[in-house]
Amino acid sequence: MTRRERFLTEMDAVIPWQALIKLIQPHYPKAGNGTQPMPLERMLRIHFMQHWFNLSDPAMEDSLYDSESMRRFVGIELAEDAVPDESTILRFRRLLEQHRLSEKIFAQIRKLLEEKRLLLKSGTIVDATIIEAPTSTKNADGKRDPEMHQAVKGKEWHFGMKAHVGTDRRGIVHTLKTTAANAADINQMHGLLHGQEKEVFGDQAYWSESHRQGAKAARVRYRINRRRTGHSALSANQKRINRIRSKARARCEHVFQVIKHQWGFTKVRYRGLAKNTERLFTAFALANLYLLRRKLMPLQARCLS
Repeated sequence: MTRRERFLTEMDAVIPWQALIKLIQPHYPKAGNGTQPMPLERMLRIHFMQHWFNLSDPAMEDSLYDSESMRRFVGIELAEDAVPDESTILRFRRLLEQHRLSEKIFAQIRKLLEEKRLLLKSGTIVDATIIEAPTSTKNADGKRDPEMHQAVKGKEWHFGMKAHVGTDRRGIVHTLKTTAANAADINQMHGLLHGQEKEVFGDQAYWSESHRQGAKAARVRYRINRRRTGHSALSANQKRINRIRSKARARCEHVFQVIKHQWGFTKVRYRGLAKNTERLFTAFALANLYLLRRKLMPLQARCLS
């Protein structure tokens, strides 16, 4: 078994296919007297593979002809079944975007993890990552994407959007917000909390004395890394505390590593925030399942038996 086959087999076992199909079914074209729609589950499987292998619509169509493991995952026999062309794949993605079904898929998977007690609510880690966008103006409008923006991180400038997430202590995402890259992280913090936290972790970009006082009044442990104020440097003890907090906060970087480095979502594929946000909801939902697949697979096996 190749690594690709093993990966597809594991994801097939942990994805709640029937629950997701039930979400999409009311919006999916019904069979009639004309051209028959492709099976819904087949199109959903293709859609997920586009995220995992970072494939465009034409590349996805070609891969279905080239890769036996992909055809097996989708359930296509070349001698018997029609392979969806790039236009069919495009229409399915637009259907999900039109009805904002990616956000519902994310919520459904989050609900599944909560029911299985795999999503912890005792603490939240807040963080953000920049998704790059093309800076070229060689297009019909002669302009860069107006919904993207440039921002500096460290000493480097970036142009694109920002994904803000709230995760549990193990790095499983429970909340997602998107903005242009220049949005201040601290302004998104309250929208990333679910309200049942007993402690909150974050880097120095989220530090606020007023927030700390509010958390103290609400009996929430404020574990945000402290930053220097004015010209006064952090003390040795404050630096030590920051290092300890960073070890816990670093868990949220795992989901970014999966999406950006394993699945190749380092650049936006579409113009505007809306379409890319829909893609991010699906990507984070699948990444949650991927990170917890070892815990989900035995449970799934018992259900199937």
